[in-house]
Amino acid sequence: MARYLLVRLLQSLVTLVLASMVVFAGVRALPGDPARALAGEDADPAAVAAIRARLGLDDPLPVQYLKFVGNLLHGDLGTSVRTGQPVIDLIKATLPVTLWLSLFAVLIAVVVGIGAGTAAAVWRGRWPEWVANLAALVGLSVPSFWLGILAILYLAVGLHWFPASGYVPLTDDPLRGIYYLVMPAAVLGTALAAVVMRQTRASMIATLTTDYVRTARAKGLPRSKVLTGFALRNSMIVVVTIVGLQLGGLISGAVVTERIFGLPGFGKLTLDSVFTRDYPVIEAVVLVVTVAYIVINLVVDLVYSLINPRIRVGGRTS
Repeated sequence: MARYLLVRLLQSLVTLVLASMVVFAGVRALPGDPARALAGEDADPAAVAAIRARLGLDDPLPVQYLKFVGNLLHGDLGTSVRTGQPVIDLIKATLPVTLWLSLFAVLIAVVVGIGAGTAAAVWRGRWPEWVANLAALVGLSVPSFWLGILAILYLAVGLHWFPASGYVPLTDDPLRGIYYLVMPAAVLGTALAAVVMRQTRASMIATLTTDYVRTARAKGLPRSKVLTGFALRNSMIVVVTIVGLQLGGLISGAVVTERIFGLPGFGKLTLDSVFTRDYPVIEAVVLVVTVAYIVINLVVDLVYSLINPRIRVGGRTS
């Protein structure tokens, strides 16, 4: 275990270094000049030059990269070109919003997806499978922005069940914060629920036909124990993989949902920084998402051994 973690940490470090290089080069390849965007289109060339000098944009790219890495090692993500605030403060203010939204979306998707997938596998060829497949098809086909607009029109404006927009920090009022997040989390988690449902169904169908499941049934074990203790547990390997990969995608891809529901999250910060060519914020955002993917993948690998003890984190099976 210790050796495996050390190897993964070294791999993660190499990944971060390569990601920082790609991010640094990619951001500076974007069209537009942040100094010009900050000064305004009609600004005096001398003022633009002064801003470029202040931001260090006149230095050679290798020098800029070394300064960038040095600041990262000291925990300094830079200062926003657009607002003048430290980037770390902007991330602290917006990242928790997206994290809570993504976690609630994953929770809804897992509960709905596993439940529907299990029902579809157990009652294969009957109406529960048809309903689950139809729901999964709709969830994968309907765009999230359209689903969000419909949710606002019918559930918020029409029935007044949920607020149409806004956000309350869970640290201030947990119940009210959850109330504001339920509808956007359900919209964000719909596609993931459909994927989890289909993967759970396929994995459960394959597991229910294995020899050890038939043996368990022949020994007279209760059907509920066979389903939960054998079939469902072994089917969770695929589900954990899907959820782990999708969680990182939800964190980085919640832009549309946050825009529709007016959430001051990480996605909004990313979009605003791209539009204004805010180099420090863009670099920090991409690096945070990269770290999130690395951590999530490591956690998924460790969870494998908890779900199925035969799987060892070093890649061997017992």
